[in-house]
Amino acid sequence: MSAQAQHNDPHAATGSLGSAMPAESVAAGAPRPSPDVRVPADLVATAEHGLPPDGRPGKRVLVIGAGMAGLVAAYELMRQGHEPIVLEAQQRVGGRVLTLRGFAPGLYAEAGAMRIPRVHDLTLAYCARFGLALRPFVMGNPDTLAYIQGVRTTMRELNRNPGIIDFGLAAHERGRTYEDLWSTATQEIHDLYAQEGENALDRIFTEYDRYSIRSFLRERGFSEGAIELYGVMSFREANLNAAVIEQFREIIGRAFEDMQEIEGGADRLPTAFYQELKSHIRFGHEVIAIEQDDRSVTLQVRTGHGKITLTGDYAICTVPFSVLRDIETRPAFSRRKQRAIRELNYNASTKILFQVRRPFWEQTDGIVGGTTVTDLPIRRICYPSHRVEGDDRSIMLASYTWGQDALRWGAMPPHKRVEQALEDVAKIHPEIHEHFEFGLTHAWYDDPYAAGAFALFEPHQQTNLHDAIIAEEGRVHFAGEHCSLWHAWIEGALESGISAARAVHEAPAPVQRDGAR
Repeated sequence: MSAQAQHNDPHAATGSLGSAMPAESVAAGAPRPSPDVRVPADLVATAEHGLPPDGRPGKRVLVIGAGMAGLVAAYELMRQGHEPIVLEAQQRVGGRVLTLRGFAPGLYAEAGAMRIPRVHDLTLAYCARFGLALRPFVMGNPDTLAYIQGVRTTMRELNRNPGIIDFGLAAHERGRTYEDLWSTATQEIHDLYAQEGENALDRIFTEYDRYSIRSFLRERGFSEGAIELYGVMSFREANLNAAVIEQFREIIGRAFEDMQEIEGGADRLPTAFYQELKSHIRFGHEVIAIEQDDRSVTLQVRTGHGKITLTGDYAICTVPFSVLRDIETRPAFSRRKQRAIRELNYNASTKILFQVRRPFWEQTDGIVGGTTVTDLPIRRICYPSHRVEGDDRSIMLASYTWGQDALRWGAMPPHKRVEQALEDVAKIHPEIHEHFEFGLTHAWYDDPYAAGAFALFEPHQQTNLHDAIIAEEGRVHFAGEHCSLWHAWIEGALESGISAARAVHEAPAPVQRDGAR
């Protein structure tokens, strides 16, 4: 979520939340993560032990949104005797964790978040708490393909002989892979972190917050051809103007190593929270205004039966800022919060999924898991990470795009997306025409309850906006992947949700009115 994610694949998150701009491989030489790069241990311990009890009266807490941040905030508050009321505009939980099940029996696919790094301790802790089984999610695979400038080859061969495809590289760049070039360009980051560990993090992010990916590569001497090579091969060509520190954070944190997926679908995690919170969740409740005074928060809510008002001691707002812009606040939020809501950049993500009669790519190309890279509009094809037995049907992620690429797909009607993606996939896998049955799509920028896949900083936004993004406004607290520096990941949503729940839990007890709350 993102979503945001991927938002991300809220992305990662989308995510997304999948996945902030996830790479499909990690440059060699990155240092091992320190505890500072990961979610603090005390937050991770919350999954097992809950928030510290304090013996004060419980609070009535209005939670806006039943995405991952809202669910975990409500769950942890409930465990400590508070009264959370979760207001969700849609008829489901999970936000940008969205598993599509409109396929043949037993088949499913992720429209949003689809993978969990092994270093995401908090997400894995809740998976363990709810007994969710995990299995490996395959990232790099030398058997996957590259289809660029009309040349079809394997990643193994392209890494062995990068000159197969002509990007017009400078003399000193020829014969080198994009990962090699990137590793050289970021060596100073690796060295600084290796020398100083967590003490270097603030300096790294302060020093490099002013750079986009494109400007950073130019300053490091990349030719235009090398920038194009990097953009295409890393799937970041549509996001080269995003802040480079988004990448640095994931490199330092080794976010793309030993990836996992939830067996049975990523939505099993929000569903597990739902099972604990059923009586606290109200579906079809769209918050349209937030009012507060020094004693309470009142929400104006649109339901299928008209408008209602709900009052609580505190509120936790977890909707993306792209959606919060349309919610009225009285009194208005502070100027710096309003600026953050207006300016925070959200990335687009669109996925196009095909049901096929059998996973022909396993037989014809020996591919199990991983990603095929292209310069076609589909950009990349992702294959299931587990082998499909016999001739059973399977799902191919025929196109996964971000940024302008995703917006272009999102501008098409769904049936047109499928038709166009089918044409692109056939250039790489001609067998698709024989095995294709139908397709489903999801464009996160067209989703009115997300308005983007995940938060993605532009240059200077971490420095200028992050403190305002996470700051409370009176009795209203904020959570969501955008309120964490782990944009586009479930981890960021959970981290921020627990942080907001803790702040409310530790806030002053509710004011007594005429002997009653």
